[in-house]
Amino acid sequence: MPSFHNGAVEIAYLDEGEGDPILLVHGFASTSNVNWVYPAWVSELKKNRRRVIAFDNRGHGASTKLYDPEAYHIPTMADDVSALMDHLQIERADIMGYSLGARMAAWLALHQPQRLRSAIFGGIGMALIEGGGPGENVAEALEAPSLDDVTDPVGRTFRAFADQTRSDRRALAACLRGSRSLMTRDEAAGITVPVLIAVGTSDEIAGSAQALGKIIGGAEVLDIPNRDHMRTVGDKVYKTGVLSFLSHRP
Repeated sequence: MPSFHNGAVEIAYLDEGEGDPILLVHGFASTSNVNWVYPAWVSELKKNRRRVIAFDNRGHGASTKLYDPEAYHIPTMADDVSALMDHLQIERADIMGYSLGARMAAWLALHQPQRLRSAIFGGIGMALIEGGGPGENVAEALEAPSLDDVTDPVGRTFRAFADQTRSDRRALAACLRGSRSLMTRDEAAGITVPVLIAVGTSDEIAGSAQALGKIIGGAEVLDIPNRDHMRTVGDKVYKTGVLSFLSHRP
């Protein structure tokens, strides 16, 4: 993967295909490969004549690992997205984020709407405003000596995933502690770019997609049947819905 520097932080990314650009922002404890390449998002979007840019968030994958939670505030992480766009000389793009990536996309949609053609929030509903999902229990699980030392069920899920992806668990714990800021209802209501909210109907982490859709004016909601937070990413309904949204968004 090529890389660029945003200040002292090196960000690894991929840039493939031709057409209207779309940036893909992965979720917590994942990578661009796990979130977007392996589930065939990159190949599917390329087939539909899209230029696809995906990157490893700071603290993840092949990008720089940082151990201070202050380095992972949402505005700071979102700045990596706009810095990558600047590096690639992309003025405007569609942006799809999943979970933590959707929080970053929402921040950009509110604060830098001129850079976004549209925003797709995957794996996030009212948790954007009300919170939920991994918390200190997961951070402690990531810092535990081994998976056998973790008793919290949610913590065990994330710890097993981090072990499977051979992630830097200390960097992930710092990211989790630094990136938990929420958006207010008024801020969410201030998002004016076209938005698609895509959440699995069995997702107990994301919160209600329908409720968030009522707050963000004009937002479309895509229910992904019988999928939880982890299994939504590669779902065919998700892909079909996103491609349809991209085809008709202004």
